[in-house]
Amino acid sequence: MLLSVLIPAYNEINSIDTLLEKIQAVPINKEIIIVDDGSTDGTRERLKTFDAVPNIRVIFHDHNQGKGAAIRTAIQHMTGDIAIVQDADLEYEPQDYMALVKPIADGKEKVVYGSRFLNPENRHSYYSFYIGGQVVTLLTNALFNQRLTDEPTCYKVFDADFLRSIPLECTRFEFCPEVTAKVAKRGIRIKELPISYYPRSIAEGKKISWLDGIEAIWVLLKYRVMK
Repeated sequence: MLLSVLIPAYNEINSIDTLLEKIQAVPINKEIIIVDDGSTDGTRERLKTFDAVPNIRVIFHDHNQGKGAAIRTAIQHMTGDIAIVQDADLEYEPQDYMALVKPIADGKEKVVYGSRFLNPENRHSYYSFYIGGQVVTLLTNALFNQRLTDEPTCYKVFDADFLRSIPLECTRFEFCPEVTAKVAKRGIRIKELPISYYPRSIAEGKKISWLDGIEAIWVLLKYRVMK
């Protein structure tokens, strides 16, 4: 089994080295697909130095297109059996990969999400982000007959062939609601497992905003009525 780690990266010079060290330390057969989405802070130049690492592949967007566009590019280049989305910051713990991929590797699930809310030891980000995430999750459950606790989580894990079969259109943070809606419309009940979470502040580089929450609601409603 080969795990494809899909990393959209934009201006993450302060975290990219540590993140890659953490991922490489996970005892699982993996390829790391990094898409630099037009970084301007030195991330782009730093990533060019990883060309010689056998299991790392870096793709460069000429200009910033958004997280969703970077993930779509990464999907085009992955060769693994299972795929996981990994943000380029340090909010999530790569050691959680082992538990998250197991239900898919065992053939029991097609999709697994890592839930920050199933781990009572986690602290959470800004209150507005917490409330926004809960609203998006509740709406997802109501519209798509799911039982999720954390729809906007970064750690979304897929059978790779299944992920390739989903026609994604996202460019920005709407990747999460779009892929969730399209998975649910295939009749799949998404499995959740607890993960660790270490939220960072806006000053530390957090990029999502309340406007992305509004967009997520719109995307969920749109794909509920679209065939």
